[in-house]
Amino acid sequence: MDTVNRLVEDKPVVIFSKSSCCMSHSMKQLISSYGANPTVYELDELPNGREIDRALQKLGCKPGVPAVFIGQKLIGGANDVISLQVQGKLVPMLMDAGAIWIWNRTN
Repeated sequence: MDTVNRLVEDKPVVIFSKSSCCMSHSMKQLISSYGANPTVYELDELPNGREIDRALQKLGCKPGVPAVFIGQKLIGGANDVISLQVQGKLVPMLMDAGAIWIWNRTN
């Protein structure tokens, strides 16, 4: 878990993914569609990917990917992120984490 903590440290949005996972791809697309530039770790391309996957599962991600962190806080998997989007909470979380900025043209 120390490895996971180091990887998410000082990053507004982190997605742990596997290159062949369609749900991981969907999460990357969704978050990027708001203008965020997430840090993405493809576990199947990292030498310690299995170790990170096990650590994510110990944190409660089942399956281990996609695992989304916003503001260094574990949000969860695809269902959790979609739920936040439907509730209108995803964009405010991205803003609070400094991942996106909304500029008001009327000011």
